[in-house]
Amino acid sequence: MPNRSFNLHLVSDSTGETLNSMARAVLARFPDPHVLYHRWSLVRSRFQLEQVLEGIKAEPGPVMFTLVDRSLRHSLEEVCKQMGVTCLSVLDPVIDLLQAEIGEQAREKRAAQHVMDADYFRRIDAMHYVLAHDDGQGVAGIEEADCVLVGVSRSSKTPTCFYLANRGVKAANVPIVPTSPLPPELDDSPCPVIGLTIDVGALIEIRRHRLKIIGAGGVRQDTNDYIDHEAVKAEILAARRLCTSHGWPVIDVTRRSIEETAATVLQLMEAWHARRGAGGPPVGGIGA
Repeated sequence: MPNRSFNLHLVSDSTGETLNSMARAVLARFPDPHVLYHRWSLVRSRFQLEQVLEGIKAEPGPVMFTLVDRSLRHSLEEVCKQMGVTCLSVLDPVIDLLQAEIGEQAREKRAAQHVMDADYFRRIDAMHYVLAHDDGQGVAGIEEADCVLVGVSRSSKTPTCFYLANRGVKAANVPIVPTSPLPPELDDSPCPVIGLTIDVGALIEIRRHRLKIIGAGGVRQDTNDYIDHEAVKAEILAARRLCTSHGWPVIDVTRRSIEETAATVLQLMEAWHARRGAGGPPVGGIGA
């Protein structure tokens, strides 16, 4: 039956981010799916598993899981089988493929991607960097950046930088303001500078929402260049011309999610370093 609501249980011995991402990615391909999510994370003991099983019994539905402990896996699969509930270990096909290719057995190590290793501390360091270099702050430290994002106000520079930081990328962002010159440090930047642009109408709506949030929604459109259509159009055009004059690539974020924008930034960074014959900064994956 179309549009039927169903329960979906996501069971993980770690944070559950991998399961959440996989479920969202697949369900996005269905029109208006009616899913009742039940997220069970950090399931690492028999007691915790019993709580999960009680939840599945109370609200039956398919189960997707990432459990390393064989005993817990077996118990979950057995109970699901008895209830007639579909149960899937989402990583097994990938593990089988890579084991065959690499010729080694994967280690049975829980939450291996979440250990506090060099990658972990690199991501934390990148997050601190983004905080210190957001919206044109800390210009003197731009030479330490892995990339710099430039663009007009409210073009998603900040959220993109924070997403990149979670990949271990030190991303600074600098606003392009009509009445203010860009920092001279960008003229000979030791890292890629990437522009973000956006459709005029979309930007005006975002800015209107921003004004409403900060209590400035009563500002008249015809007296406020911030949301005036012609002024915003000219601002965006000037920003694009500025990026073109410097040879900086530009990403149109109008219909892109933050994740898609960040992925494009990473591709442009890789291309920038490839042209210079140098390896770029290592970028780690986001946890499962």
